[in-house]
Amino acid sequence: MARTVTFKGNAVELAGNELKAGDTAPAYTGLQGLSAVSLADTPAKARLFSVVPSLDTGVCSMQTKKFDEGIKALGDAVACYTVSLDLPFAQNRFCTSEGIATMKTVSDVHDHSFGKNWGVLIEKGLPLKLLTRAVFVVDGAGKVTYAEYVPEVTNHPNYDAALAALKAAAK
Repeated sequence: MARTVTFKGNAVELAGNELKAGDTAPAYTGLQGLSAVSLADTPAKARLFSVVPSLDTGVCSMQTKKFDEGIKALGDAVACYTVSLDLPFAQNRFCTSEGIATMKTVSDVHDHSFGKNWGVLIEKGLPLKLLTRAVFVVDGAGKVTYAEYVPEVTNHPNYDAALAALKAAAK
């Protein structure tokens, strides 16, 4: 059965399986600049993956800024990433212009492996592929401890719940 969320009220289909707390975080290959990065390249500590359709939209911009601000108090105990299909150049421009200092970006534009493996790639229902809005927390052992797929792509995630899950995973 197809998994769906809505985008401006219209159902869109997601590729891949839904992740749940307790699942092993899936592998992926993304880009940071022109360098390939993978889950194995992230540090073995609590990690937050904030997934957005495009940093060039209001809700995605705000989501990245809220998490960037929310994680500052946790310092080096965590690693946090914004994942989108934006080109790495656009991600870097956004972070520079918006003063995003703590969140790192991962572009899934190369092969959509993050989107497919984490169940966030909008595969059908839009004229282009995008990632749906979602937030994941992964502990130091590589287990998902928190997963939120936002039912309506244009809505905000539950920032407080995600940050609480990240703090718990960092202990």
